[in-house]
Amino acid sequence: MKTVSMGAPRSSTVKFRMPTRDNLVPIRVDVEVDGQRYRDAFTWNPRDPDSEIMSFAKRTAKDLKLPTSFVPQMFHSIQGQLAEFRSYEGQDMQVKEKIVPLKIDLRVNNTVVRDQFLWDIGNLESDPEEFARTLCDDLNITDPEVGPAIAVSIREQLYEIASQSVSAMREAKMSKKRRAPEFASNSKAMNNAVDMFKYFGSKGSVIRKRKEWYLYAPVVDVISNEKTVVVAKDEAKL
Repeated sequence: MKTVSMGAPRSSTVKFRMPTRDNLVPIRVDVEVDGQRYRDAFTWNPRDPDSEIMSFAKRTAKDLKLPTSFVPQMFHSIQGQLAEFRSYEGQDMQVKEKIVPLKIDLRVNNTVVRDQFLWDIGNLESDPEEFARTLCDDLNITDPEVGPAIAVSIREQLYEIASQSVSAMREAKMSKKRRAPEFASNSKAMNNAVDMFKYFGSKGSVIRKRKEWYLYAPVVDVISNEKTVVVAKDEAKL
């Protein structure tokens, strides 16, 4: 199990942003046209103009030899996700030291990775990409596509937590409550944060008993090409 180091206790209200060093948006595209399917996940700078999206869509379709009919769908998928992210900008969110468990469960090509670790969502200097690179090095993962996929998964969970913080603070202002709320949600990511207290107690200690280490041991499995085909078909049905 890995942990992201904690700084000094802190709590403040800032304008919405990703709770990471780089304010990058996790993007997930899943487009199907005439029986052909394009699926990918990556990060995007919300400050880039939308003209960059069209250039990216055209370039991707050309590189993968996809029909031009994919281009507008890819464009609208990315643009819509960026628009949702931008809709939170300018709104208040609470930044408070809070240790939450994040989970990774993904397959990239022939590599399957499952892991969970602790993350301080109050640390605005955290770097999911660097963390993913270090994790891959530690686990001897050689596929260069795995690291970026892990980073995107981390960012998706942090994005959900941050957006829920905005919603919680907005609701608190509307109800005229005096106490600023902590992150609260029925989301999967926040349920994980609640579950954490069963193991760590109210102080959120990152110290674990030795008998609990197996709960956080990473799992890496390199599967055969034949099994990869089967798994990919099953995933395509989702």
